[in-house]
Amino acid sequence: QVQLVESGGGLVQTGGSLRVSCAASGRTFSSYIMSWFRQAPGKEREFVAAIPWSGTSTWYADSVKGRFTISRDNAKNTVYLQMNSLKPEDTAVYYCAARSPRSQATIRRTDAYDYWGQGTQVTVSS
Repeated sequence: QVQLVESGGGLVQTGGSLRVSCAASGRTFSSYIMSWFRQAPGKEREFVAAIPWSGTSTWYADSVKGRFTISRDNAKNTVYLQMNSLKPEDTAVYYCAARSPRSQATIRRTDAYDYWGQGTQVTVSS
């Protein structure tokens, strides 16, 4: 059974840092693109960052570029999102997602993804 389990969310002050993690299990993800999305109350789920398991490229939403860094540890089957210079508008539930190589949809679309985690709350206080 495929599982994506996020952890590391919490409460942080504006300007602070936080790292969230996504542990993947249940299948081989070597050809999958792994991504982070977020969803704030009353808003649609939005793309944040993505990385293939090869780690040869990374992609970011403009709103987080230069502040967030996505990375992975293949030995641990884990993907990370390091978030620096956090702002109140970064407050959201952060979700991990896995996109299979068969998907034709762009990585920024939620329907491109086969598997999702349960989410972890990140709250940035002003």
